[in-house]
Amino acid sequence: MVKLNKIYTRTGDNGTTALADGQRRSKADLRVETYGTVDETNACLGLVRLHTTGALDGMLGAIQNDLFDLGADLATPPSPEPLPYEPLRIVASQVERLERDIDAVNAAIPPLKSFVLPGGSPASAALHLARTVCRRAERLAVALAADENEIVSPEALRYLNRLSDFLFVAGRAANADGADDVLWVPGANR
Repeated sequence: MVKLNKIYTRTGDNGTTALADGQRRSKADLRVETYGTVDETNACLGLVRLHTTGALDGMLGAIQNDLFDLGADLATPPSPEPLPYEPLRIVASQVERLERDIDAVNAAIPPLKSFVLPGGSPASAALHLARTVCRRAERLAVALAADENEIVSPEALRYLNRLSDFLFVAGRAANADGADDVLWVPGANR
């Protein structure tokens, strides 16, 4: 159970922060940057949800909760020493739920004939912003996983990859199932 009764601790005044296992890292550390960008994605979804209702809003609410799970996963690197608690990890069922949601949302949307520009409705524009922030989180997670001294779970990487796909189709759904998409016109301004 999380209990936050004091918000400032002064322990980060020297430019470090604590991971979930207690080890201190620079606030510029790649792991911290990665879970910070996951948090940024979550904040973007909070703004998206000001413009959504119904099933899509429910899906986004579940994703926001998952993103806290993902942040906890990334903030708790695997340890050679047993931890006094079971670390929270992204699991395959969370990725599978995203895949089902992608299929459900995408079922009503016609195939694309051009790339989509971010825009159309406020919800769609905000979903595309969230998608790009999610892609940045994914790139950071991939870079972190490539570091021989770090470990990132394969399910965390899969979740981020599926999430950006979900946010793309959700952006199209928020544009009247693609009818109000703003399409890219190659070379239109030459």
